[in-house]
Amino acid sequence: MTKPSLPELLHAAVAAVGGTERPGQVTMAETVAEAIDDGSHLLVQAGTGTGKSLGYLVPALAHGERVVVATATLALQRQLVERDLPRTVDALHPLLRRRPEFAMLKGRSNYLCLHRLHEGMPQEEEEGLFDQFEAAAPSSKLGRDLLRLRDWADETESGDRDNLTPGVSDRAWAQVSVSSRECLGATRCAYGQECFAEMARERAKLAEVVVTNHALLAIDAIEGAPVLPQHEVLIVDEAHELVSRVTGVATGELTPGQVNRAVRRAAKLVDEKVADQLQTAAEGFERLMELALPGRLEEVPEDLGYALMALRDAARTVISALGSTRDKSVQDEDAVRKQALASVESVHDVAERITNGSEYDVVWYERHDRFGASLRVAPMSVSGLLREKLFTDRSVILTSATLKLGGDFNGVGASLGLSPEGTQGDDLPVWKGVDVGSPFDYRRQGILYVAQHLARPARDGARGDMLDELTELIEAAGGRTLGLFSSMRGAQAAAEELRGRLDMPILLQGEETLGELIKNFAADEETCLFGTLSLWQGVDVPGPSCQLVVMDKIPFPRPDDPLMSARQKAVDEAGGNGFMAVAATHAALLMAQGAGRLVRASGDRGVVAVLDPRLATARYGSYLRASLPDFWYTTDRNQVRRSLAAIDAAAKEKGAQDA
Repeated sequence: MTKPSLPELLHAAVAAVGGTERPGQVTMAETVAEAIDDGSHLLVQAGTGTGKSLGYLVPALAHGERVVVATATLALQRQLVERDLPRTVDALHPLLRRRPEFAMLKGRSNYLCLHRLHEGMPQEEEEGLFDQFEAAAPSSKLGRDLLRLRDWADETESGDRDNLTPGVSDRAWAQVSVSSRECLGATRCAYGQECFAEMARERAKLAEVVVTNHALLAIDAIEGAPVLPQHEVLIVDEAHELVSRVTGVATGELTPGQVNRAVRRAAKLVDEKVADQLQTAAEGFERLMELALPGRLEEVPEDLGYALMALRDAARTVISALGSTRDKSVQDEDAVRKQALASVESVHDVAERITNGSEYDVVWYERHDRFGASLRVAPMSVSGLLREKLFTDRSVILTSATLKLGGDFNGVGASLGLSPEGTQGDDLPVWKGVDVGSPFDYRRQGILYVAQHLARPARDGARGDMLDELTELIEAAGGRTLGLFSSMRGAQAAAEELRGRLDMPILLQGEETLGELIKNFAADEETCLFGTLSLWQGVDVPGPSCQLVVMDKIPFPRPDDPLMSARQKAVDEAGGNGFMAVAATHAALLMAQGAGRLVRASGDRGVVAVLDPRLATARYGSYLRASLPDFWYTTDRNQVRRSLAAIDAAAKEKGAQDA
């Protein structure tokens, strides 16, 4: 039997999901197949509505080798495993003459731990364990969550937190889950045979397609011990998120609370002298942290250096002692010991990392209103790590609706450790960038309006003229507005002010769960939704409920962001343009994602309004505009009000006809 062609396979898959074949999707599938076949790497930008999941799944399944697909969001993981993969596998089965298996794999703490559920969790203050179900009042929110988790444990097949609906609080989940460091290991655990995390790993070993998240991909790259099964092809979807997710996994943190918890957990298992050494070091660290002021530490101050060395040395002594003493009076000693060891090792590792001091690390203090001060350390850049760990021994496909910034892929490529496209060299990964376009006609469907007449935004200054402009735009649009703000303070101030001016509902991020807010926003066309970072890339509301997307200002990183400013300075010192490489790239990615909220379907019409004149007047404005969809561009405030009013009138007329 002749091998089915890629167009045949794609046609069958698209028909199975009830979609429409698009030219961009066909181009994407062909370039993905080429990259997989010749073992090269590909950055592929595929606009909203292209159908990019099938654009990479079909050539990957046709290839027949094991594929890992890593995504940033839970929503896409679910879509792949619950919708796209089952339908695609069914559709391709008659043509491929095989039925590829697929599985989901996440980090251990995402799965219910049966040992912790049935045996209780190690008690902080006293000997042994306590039953968290007895300890929590059944009438409390925590108590209700825990009882629901116990019932769910009897019926769930996956033990995956994300399959529990409605969800439970982080606090409740922490009572029934363990980190990989706290896990006893399948061979030493009484519940090893039934362990949900181990079953997920076994399923992944047998599957041809393994769906995971960016965080687990980062852990696999950073920690050396492989958590993902061997694979020939890696597909990174939502790839614009990868650098920040890898940075998050590679960031270490020390807080007084965390250190004190390690002291309490270890104290019952080691002799008094060893425990006292760690306690004394913890107290010294806590005293220093009370005085800590937020900001970067270009050099670790002498007193902090001494405190960290004391913590490191005391933690090392405790770790040795934990390995050599046994105490049969402690109930379920292995679990108590493992949890104590995990806590102390975490303190030791971060204290040692900061004490050793690497020119490639950035160290800073943070202060949080609720949790107090923390000491953090993160890599100056993850590009070297990604180049070394990601692009060897497999073909890597990175895809997103936003990878091409300022007209090319080199900015995103550099953040991933790739040399400019087309650069030749022995150790350099070979890659190419392909933009397969979008099925939408952006110039006909949308307007990019820059309010050039407004004053330049000053840091934390009141922006009365911006609020006046925002009010008039929302009135012209008849509501239907997604307000994307560069800070939570800005979103709150605008919501408070406009609730007094406008007779239409204004929802504010933080006042309800994100899912509930988006549902309410989509349900009522007059409603507006204001918020910050997660709204810039998490909202999918096609139709007349979202016809005006407003950005209050260009979302550059805060000047006092220790990590971003350190990265910018490092590029400057190496002879590059730090502002363009770091701040402008960060802003371009966010703005491209934010502008992408407007047109989600072929019938959508609307305006993206940027209330920051710098997009029209500053030298970097053209770079940022080139990163956005190709909307019709104007700075004419009267023109945009007329357009919004016309779009509003058309939506109302259609609504009346549909009714």
